[in-house]
Amino acid sequence: MHFSRRKFLKAGAAVAGIHAVSPVVSWANSPDSLKLKAEVFKQRILASGPETEVWGFNGSVPGPLLRFRRGERVRIGVTNGLHEQGTTVHWHGLRVPNAMDGVPHVTQPPIAPGARFTYEYTVQDSGTFWYHPHQHSFEQVARGLYGPLIVEEERPIEVDREAIWGLSDFKVGSDNQQDNDFGHVRDMANMGRLGNVIALNGIATDADTAFSVRSGERIRLRLLNMASARIMRLRIHGHRPVVIAYDGQAVEPHEEPGGELALGPGMRIDLVLDCMGKPGQRFAVVDLAHKNRQLLTLAYSDESPLRQKPLGAPVSLPSNNLPEPDLGRAGRHQILFQGGMSGRPVIGLVDGKPVKIQELMEKHGLAWTMNFTARHESALTHVPFLRLAQGEHCLLSMINETGFEHPMHFHGHMFRVVAIEGIAPKYPQWRDTVLVGPRETVDIAFVADNPGEWMFHCHILEHAAGGMMGTIRVG
Repeated sequence: MHFSRRKFLKAGAAVAGIHAVSPVVSWANSPDSLKLKAEVFKQRILASGPETEVWGFNGSVPGPLLRFRRGERVRIGVTNGLHEQGTTVHWHGLRVPNAMDGVPHVTQPPIAPGARFTYEYTVQDSGTFWYHPHQHSFEQVARGLYGPLIVEEERPIEVDREAIWGLSDFKVGSDNQQDNDFGHVRDMANMGRLGNVIALNGIATDADTAFSVRSGERIRLRLLNMASARIMRLRIHGHRPVVIAYDGQAVEPHEEPGGELALGPGMRIDLVLDCMGKPGQRFAVVDLAHKNRQLLTLAYSDESPLRQKPLGAPVSLPSNNLPEPDLGRAGRHQILFQGGMSGRPVIGLVDGKPVKIQELMEKHGLAWTMNFTARHESALTHVPFLRLAQGEHCLLSMINETGFEHPMHFHGHMFRVVAIEGIAPKYPQWRDTVLVGPRETVDIAFVADNPGEWMFHCHILEHAAGGMMGTIRVG
C-alpha cells in the first residue's frame, strides 16, 4: 500500500487505512496456524525523524487482523516475547469461556517472558471486536499491544468495500520515543494518560492524511477505539454516516444526532458511508472532543462516479443470538463510582480499612472506588462485588459521582443499555462497553449465563489500575 508524507490512501478489498493491518490472518487458515507474539520492535509512527520503539504483536502495530466466521472453533497460540513483563490476551467483546478471557490472577496466571499459552474457544457472535493484554494494560496497550478481530456475518451486507480505522494515540518526546511515565497517579486521578500523537492503524494522522474514496461508492467503515484513555467524538463533515452496529452488535440503522460518533476506549461503531461528494472534493474528519482536531481528510478521487444515487441495498445486520434480559424478573443492583480529582471527597476501603482520598492516592497509588472499595489489579481474585446465579437476570444501575466520563466494560457478556438518566435510548442497543457521563446514572441489563469470575472495569486503563475495577461472579 502506497504511503508518503501526504499519506494518500488506497483501499484494499478487506482493509483500508493509513497502513494495511497486515499480515491478515484469514478465517480460512487452519486454526493451528494462528500465532501471536508480543514483542518489542521499532515502527515508523511519525513521518520524519527516527522510528519509535513500540510493543506489538507479530512485528506490527496494530497487530494482525484476525478474521473468523461465526461458529468457528479457533486456537491461537500466544508467545510472550517481552523482556521484563508477563502478559495475557483478552478478546474484547467476545463471549468466551472464563478460562480463555485473559485476565491475570483471575482467569489465568500471566504468561511469563519466553512462555506460551494457547487460547481456544468457539466464536459465538459476528461483529467488530479486538484483542489486547490485561497485564499492566495501562502500559502494554499504550505501547501498542492491540489488534482488530472481525467475525463475518453469514450474509454480509452489500457494500463496495470495507475499511477498518483502528484509532489510538502515543505519547512521544522530541526524539520520537515514547515517554515512560506510565501509571502516574496524576493520570489515574484525571483523564488518564493521553498521547500527543493520534494514530490511525498505527501511523500518526493529521489534516494532511487523506483517505481516498470514489464518488458514489458505499463503504462499510469499522471504527475501533484502541487508545488506553482517549475518548473521541468523531464527525465526518459533508456526509451522513449510518450506524449499523455498536460494539459488534446490530442496531436499527440510523444517523446519530449532529453526526457525532462517540467512541470511548474499547468501544466500536460500524458505519455505512455513502460517498456522494463530487470527484476532487475533500471533507474533514474531526474529533469534537478535542477542539475539533482534524484527524484526516476524506479525499474524493478524480474518477467518474461509480453511481449517481446511493446504493439501494439494505444495510440492516442480522442479530446475534443473545439472551434477552427480562426486567420484570431481574434482580436490581447498584454500583457507585467515587473518587478522582474532580469527584466528591471519598473515603474508600483498601484491604478492608477506611482510607481518605489523599492517602488513597499518595500511599496506595489508587484514585477511585467502586461501591466504596479500591483494589489493585493483583487483588481481584475471589472478591467479587456482585455474585449472581447462572441464568439470573440482572438490572445494574451505575451511579457516577465523579467528574469524569467512564467507558465501563463487562467481560464475557453483552448487556442492554436500559436507560441513561432514566431515559431509554431511542434505538435499543447491545453493548459490552458504555460511556457513563460525569454525575450520570446509566442502567444496564443482562442475563448472567456465562459462568465464571468476570472483570467489570473502566476502559480508561489508568482508571482501572487506579481502583475502578472489580469482578462479577456468575454461578
